Amino acid sequence: MKYSKQRELILKTLQQNMIHPTVDHIYELVKKELPNISLATVYRNLNSLAETGVIRRIQGLDNAVRFDHNMCNHYHFICTKCNKVYDVPQDIAPDLSDNLSAETGLTAETYDITFKGVCHECQKKKQN
Repeated sequence: MKYSKQRELILKTLQQNMIHPTVDHIYELVKKELPNISLATVYRNLNSLAETGVIRRIQGLDNAVRFDHNMCNHYHFICTKCNKVYDVPQDIAPDLSDNLSAETGLTAETYDITFKGVCHECQKKKQN
């Protein structure tokens, strides 16, 4: 992949926003530094970064496509109140793929696991 100032800024912006942002959110942030950048350019660069394995495209967490710079195996948690997305360490179920294979004979090449519930912040708001 050839170097691009725009791509570098898009990647840096994603890395600084660990909220699993949407394309529109990244676009709004990048536009502050590069006012002439187009939404299509942000889409194209994010898709290119995802296709080359630099970042992860996440679909199915909610109705939006989100992006994640964390390429380590992990799960996700979506707050049903505020819609924030959190990383969940794979350590909570480290043998899941092995157990699947042992129990069913199926071999998982990839998997996306999402938990849904209420985050700490929203729980605190409800208590107050």
